[in-house]
Order: sequence, then C-alpha cells, then structure tokens
Amino acid sequence: MSGHSKWSTIKRQKGVADARRGQAFTKAANVITIAARAGGSNPETNFKLRLLVEAARGINMPKENIERAIARGVGDVKEGIQLTEVAYEGFGPEGVGILVESVTDNRLRTAQEVRSVFERNGGRLSGTGSVAHLFLPIGEITIRSKDNLDLDQLLAAAAEADADDFESDDGEATIYCQPGNLERVKEALTAKGLEIVDTKISRRPVSTIKIDDEQKVTAVLSLVNKLDDLSDVQRVYANFDVPDEILQKASV
Repeated sequence: MSGHSKWSTIKRQKGVADARRGQAFTKAANVITIAARAGGSNPETNFKLRLLVEAARGINMPKENIERAIARGVGDVKEGIQLTEVAYEGFGPEGVGILVESVTDNRLRTAQEVRSVFERNGGRLSGTGSVAHLFLPIGEITIRSKDNLDLDQLLAAAAEADADDFESDDGEATIYCQPGNLERVKEALTAKGLEIVDTKISRRPVSTIKIDDEQKVTAVLSLVNKLDDLSDVQRVYANFDVPDEILQKASV
C-alpha cells in the first residue's frame, strides 16, 4: 500500500479533529464560496459545490454556515474581502515534492506563512511548475467496506462504473476515476448500495519517493502537517511512498 491512500485517510481523520476546534469550518466555507462564485449557488447544477457541501456536512458544519458561504460566493452577502485560489510548490525532506493548495484574501501573508513553514522544517519553497507536474488531477471516492462486501465484487462494481483504479485498506476502499467521470461513477456506486464516505477531486502522484525510515517519515509528516494547519491552506499533496507500519508509527 502506498502512502497516498493511507495519508488520505489520516488527513480525513485530521479534518474531523480540526472541525472540533472550528478551523475546518472556515476552510470549508472558503472553498464553498469559491465554488458558488464560479458555478452558481445551486448544488443540483453545480457538482463541485455539491461535493463541497457534502464534505462540509460530513464534518458537521452548521447549515447556516454553509448557506452563508454560498450567499457570499454569489454576492448576496457583501464583505470587504476577495478570496483567491493560490497554489504553492516546494520540496521537503528526502526531496519529497509538495503541492499546497490555498484560498486566501492576502497573497503576501499566505506566501510568507507557507515559505516560513517550509524553511523551518527542512524544506524549501520553489517556483511555479517545479512540482505541479508530479501530480495529476483525479476523482477519488472512498467507500466504507462492510463485513459482507467481497473485494472482488467491489472491484467489479468499480470497473462497471468506469473507474480506473482501486485500493483497499483498514475497512475502507478508495476508487479512482477521471475527474470528468466522478459524478457518474459516484452515482453508479451509490446505486449498488455502497456507503460513500468521501467524494472529491484530488491529486495523485505520478511517481513517488520511497521512505522506509521512521525518523525521515516523521520529518516529512511534520512539514506536511504544519502546512496543513495554516489557516489559508486547503490541501497538501506529497509524493512519498511509505510502508503502512512505518507511516502509522510516524503519524501517531
């Protein structure tokens, strides 16, 4: 099992913990605002917005917060800030490529914060295009495996739904597909009675750096976690590949 799927699970668990202290609500509201501004306020016709609203509900974000974020995106709520999506690229310990996606109302502040975290944790911020090519956009659907769910049957269902790849670990299965097929694949899997835990457009590394030393993995995770903790940062992608037992120990 590569580090990608396992790290996605760790990030999802971390998101629930962040929600308990309110940070995840702010991050969720910002991307909902961006999606509503780009594609309209109706989740039924704006698939990206629908995914983000579902994710916000998954962390128990209050309905009024979601509605306020949508209203802000379409201009029904006037505020003195302008949110912008910005990506930062850099390298961490062991040469791991790191892509940081953010939503900010102050590019200078966010850039300084991201740079500081890189430099204080054994990494360095690099130029545009230096890392982005290491990750490809991909549709990602996480399913909670049930005791009576045969993995071969799940794989067959994924293939029938036009998915591209499949991973299974710790009671969950992750199905990958082309971003443009995400809505159709999700609907096909839901129609088969499968329990969808998470659906999103993510990024998957095209190549990975294998790390099998716990201390080195801890250094990478420390950098990634601190980037992820920044208030303007939405997602952090890193192209490391780590054995499960080492990743679990290092992430505790």
